[in-house]
Amino acid sequence: MAKQKPSQRISEFETVQTAVEDPERTVLSIEGVSKRYGPEKAVERLSLSVKDGELLTLLGPSGCGKTTTLRMIAGLEAPSSGTITIAGETVTGDADGPFKKPEERDVGIVFQDYALFPHLTVAENIAFGLDELDEVATDARVAELLELVDLVAHEEKMPSQLSGGQQQRVALARSLAPEPDVLLLDEPFSNLDVRLRVEMREEVRRILKRAGVTAISVTHDQEEALSISDRVAIMNDGAIAQVGNPGEVFENPESRFVASFLGQASFLSARVTDSLETGLGSFDLELLNGPIEAYDGAMIDVLVRPDDLQAMPTSEPKADGYVVHRQYNGPNFIYRVELHSGDVVHCMHNHVETFEAGQPVAVDLAADHELAWYPAE
Repeated sequence: MAKQKPSQRISEFETVQTAVEDPERTVLSIEGVSKRYGPEKAVERLSLSVKDGELLTLLGPSGCGKTTTLRMIAGLEAPSSGTITIAGETVTGDADGPFKKPEERDVGIVFQDYALFPHLTVAENIAFGLDELDEVATDARVAELLELVDLVAHEEKMPSQLSGGQQQRVALARSLAPEPDVLLLDEPFSNLDVRLRVEMREEVRRILKRAGVTAISVTHDQEEALSISDRVAIMNDGAIAQVGNPGEVFENPESRFVASFLGQASFLSARVTDSLETGLGSFDLELLNGPIEAYDGAMIDVLVRPDDLQAMPTSEPKADGYVVHRQYNGPNFIYRVELHSGDVVHCMHNHVETFEAGQPVAVDLAADHELAWYPAE
């Protein structure tokens, strides 16, 4: 993609919401990449592609390999095997293939701690990487980015005079300044308090989309990944467990790991006959999200989320189980219910609907959508 002059892009930011040049063009391609530290594997034969203007998040628990993957894209780590291609150029190849250093790759990075220069002003921080532009072009590009990140009134301030959210926007602007082919964000919201984190997620997505940049974010925060991403790649044990848009991976997780990692998951034991026989009664097989014929007579586990179930107070003879724990979340309670069948499920209720531990309850499967399922373990 040809670079645009700063003067060209200023007017575009005023009118264009998303400056994606070719949404079908692959900007980043990772093919069979592995990384080992002695006998330990950090990443194992990982393959992934990212399209022009796409925001993809690598999501997973600590130690799953997501940060190592980010560092290999940046050139801060060399893969043990596999290839990485950025904007059509191979920056890391197998064995004796090419390996471009970080400064030789057209990649921007926003670190967890923002890494701003404390002795430089906001404007000077943003201009730091614009060595190839003359003074006039640099000033124009900095002015453009100050407007993009809504910091025009703060250009002469020092980083110490800014809030955490403002510092993050400076770091983002500085990384966008040279117009990188790929922008990498390493746990970008981890240093912010909860309220500001939510606000900045929306703001960062707006900025990235308006700039039309291709970005990869790394996080272990499920809500963050689902809220800002075009696609989410869930990693586990050095490999990708599932990749798809946020709705796909949350509503149709392909494995128990993905189901359990994304949100609060319970599994309802069921036998497949002409209907679905569970500890909560019989249900139509059409409730399930895929073909089930091959499992006739077999046991399966049905994924249910807290908002799929409703508990109701009742007498012991009519109860499906007992409340064993409740978690207060402000707007709602999450009740853990142990069913007579032996399953343990979670039910979400408004904060005014209260149950006590040990209280007998009937549980209603209130889901109005298809449910994912897995062969019984």
